[in-house]
This record gives sequence, structure tokens and C-alpha cells, in this order.
Amino acid sequence: MAEVIGVRFKPLGKIYYFDPMGHSVPAGTAVVVETARGLEYGNAILANREVEDEKVVQPLRKLVRPATDEDTATMEEVKEKEAQARVVCLERIAQRQLPMKLVEVEYSFDSSKVLFYFTSEGRVDFRELVKDLAAVFKTRIELRQIGVRDEAKMLGGLGACGRELCCASFLSDFEPVSIRMAKEQNLSLNPSKISGICGRLMCCLKYESNMYENNKNEQRTPSREEAGRAYAGRAEDEAPEAEDEAIEAPDEGLETRGETPEARVEASEARAEASEAQEEAPETRVEASEVQVEAPEARVEAPEARVEASEVQVEAPEARVEAPEAQEEGEGLGE
Repeated sequence: MAEVIGVRFKPLGKIYYFDPMGHSVPAGTAVVVETARGLEYGNAILANREVEDEKVVQPLRKLVRPATDEDTATMEEVKEKEAQARVVCLERIAQRQLPMKLVEVEYSFDSSKVLFYFTSEGRVDFRELVKDLAAVFKTRIELRQIGVRDEAKMLGGLGACGRELCCASFLSDFEPVSIRMAKEQNLSLNPSKISGICGRLMCCLKYESNMYENNKNEQRTPSREEAGRAYAGRAEDEAPEAEDEAIEAPDEGLETRGETPEARVEASEARAEASEAQEEAPETRVEASEVQVEAPEARVEAPEARVEASEVQVEAPEARVEAPEAQEEGEGLGE
């Protein structure tokens, strides 16, 4: 474990750890610390605390002193120099006709270095520009190209929601944002609706991405085994009701059928008599066919034979009529 304090050099910049060197530094205190660029003026965001060694970037820089009134006055002078340097740099860029956009100028606390931030669509040869600026400021000059997201963070502005940009109000670092996040949230894929003023995907797409991903995992499709167990459970719940209905139906049938057992016997006897009467009808049909067979031998006598055959066929329907009457008697006994 190492004792550190957290210092921020810009209003929404990253927090860097420094060794307090035995000083008790409350949060919100202005301090002067040692950095790779020399002495820098910043604000202590995190008071003295102990953190794990893995979270500390080595070598751990040291706290020089809590800021005094003289340090605060020096910092105000630095801000004035930055404004003057910005005007001079814009003039030199216009003279050289360089395809670059100046975003911000930053002086070091001890005025030993001037850092110019700019954006450009491609690489820019600014060697002649560096010579011009060094001749004016008589100090070390550094030009650094940044991206459009960093530009929006430095300049600030209002987003499509009407609020101040997230990167310029509370985000201390950029997180990766992908088009997949917009698809998971069922948002329109129109670039003008999901892009910020920087032209990149809006940082707010990341805020609810985890919630949509968790809901998607919870509403996943069940496996075959899970679906089978669920179906078996529903079948067991419905089975008792079906069994009760099946048991009640035969009871009702037995009651209605069991009231007239004698009528059943009489009805069966009547059906037997009807069947016997139907068997007699084929015999008459056979006689008619025999008469029709003899007809070719004496075609002259055919009319008389046909008359006899018709008389025989007339008798057959009478037998058929007797069979339905017998069936009606059987049904009357059944009732």
C-alpha cells in the first residue's frame, strides 16, 4: 500500500497520483507538483489515502508544496500569456496557409514550455511554423495534434439533448462506443441522430448499454431440456381435470342405458326378424333371373316372360316393405 493524493490539472482532466511527502492535503487544495514537463499547478481532488501498489504508476512523482498566494498570482500571469500566444499562433498559421485548426494553448507553470493543440484531417508539416513561434516566444515550442473528441472536450458546447456536452461537463476519460450499442437499444441508425457535435458516436450510448445487455441475457431462449420440463409440468396440472371429466361421462351413459334392459332384448329380436325377411327377397330375385335366362330361347314369347318376371319382381318389394315394418316394431319396443 502507498499513501497518495489525487491531483487534477484541468477542470475535467484525469486524476494523477502524487506522493504527499508527509503533508496532509485536504481535497480542494491548490498544490504545486513535479511532473515530466517540470513544475505544474493543480488542484488536489483526492485527499490523503492509501491505494494498492498495482494502481500506482511508477515512478511516483512528489508534491513540491501546497500552493501559495505567489503561485496563484503566477498562474494568472500564465493564463494571460496563453491568450497572447493563441493570437500570435493564429496569425502565423494564416501566413503559412497551413491546413490546421488551433484548439488550445497551454503554458507550463514555470513558462519553460508552450504547448499548442490543433486538429487536422491529415499530416501537417509545421516545422517552419515552429521556428516562427520559437523566434517570438524565446522558449521551447511543442505542437500536438489531437482528435475531434478531444477538441469537443476542450471547446465545450451543447448536445442534441440541450444539455452541456458530457465530455465537457463530467466525463474525465473517453470510453469506446460502437454501433452495436445503438442496435441493442433499437435506436435509429441515422448518423445525424446518434452522432455528437464531434461527428463520432455519442458517448451517452454507453450509459445504458450494460442494462440492455443484461436484459437480453435474462430473456434468452430456453434450451430443449428446459422447454420439455416446462411442458411436462403443464401436462401434469391439466391431467387431473381431464380424468374427472372422463369418469363422469361413463356414469351418465350407464344410467340412461340401464333403465330399459328388456327393451334391448325385444329390439334385438325384431332386428333378427327383419333380417330374415330381407333374406327372402334374394330368393325371388333368383327366380326372376332364371326366367330372364330362358328368354333367349324363345324371343317370340319374350313379352309374356317379361310380364311374369315383372310380377315376380313386384312381389319382392312387398317383402322389402315387411322388413322396415319389423324394424319399426323393434324400435317401438326399445322405446
